[in-house]
Amino acid sequence: MLLNFSSNFNKWMRDLLHVLYPQNCLICKNEFNQSKLAICPICSSELAYTHFEDYNQATNLDRLFWGRIQLEGTYALLRFKQQNSTQQILHELKYRNNPEIGKHFGKEMGLKIKVLSQFSDADALIPVPLHPKKEFIRGYNQAEIICKGIAESSGIALRKDLLKRVSFTESQTKKGRSSRWDNMQNRFKLQGVKSTKLKHLVVVDDVATTGSTLETCVRILRQEFPKAKISITVLAVAE
Repeated sequence: MLLNFSSNFNKWMRDLLHVLYPQNCLICKNEFNQSKLAICPICSSELAYTHFEDYNQATNLDRLFWGRIQLEGTYALLRFKQQNSTQQILHELKYRNNPEIGKHFGKEMGLKIKVLSQFSDADALIPVPLHPKKEFIRGYNQAEIICKGIAESSGIALRKDLLKRVSFTESQTKKGRSSRWDNMQNRFKLQGVKSTKLKHLVVVDDVATTGSTLETCVRILRQEFPKAKISITVLAVAE
């Protein structure tokens, strides 16, 4: 009888907490009754995962940088194309003041990469920086939010002190590869890293389309860390 009372009481408390603090899906914002999940089952079923962790051949993210920069490894969690669930996730992260969605998927990314041999000795996560003006307007740097999630689940240190954005750029969304590359020149610089002894840097961004921003960051880091391994991981890669 005591066991039944305890069970009923716990259920009553869960129901009360759900009324007071309803669980809303991070993507669709609809309420659902599974407090251990951040995303509802419907949205979860629509996620466009890459499954790159299961690949034993080059991915489209690997091929994006062939002949451009030398990388130890690459990883993307989701596939991005117009009108798919990933577009909605990126929109929530960048324009709808939803940093929790970035941290949620960052944690997933950390769990994936920490078992990949290419990332086994990674010792620094470097978010692609935003210009201070844009970060102030948005309220946060989405790449840094993703990094925080990755760091929490992988144990790799977050180092946001290595790269700085020194010039405010217009949106890259509708630019082609050559235009994006021109737009990125002289936009970043190293800061305060002369005594750093890092061996494997992982540059993190929200999405890779043409790869120009990531390429620029890797080239700048290579100037300071000529012998270090450098990898790239992104929340999403364009198809």
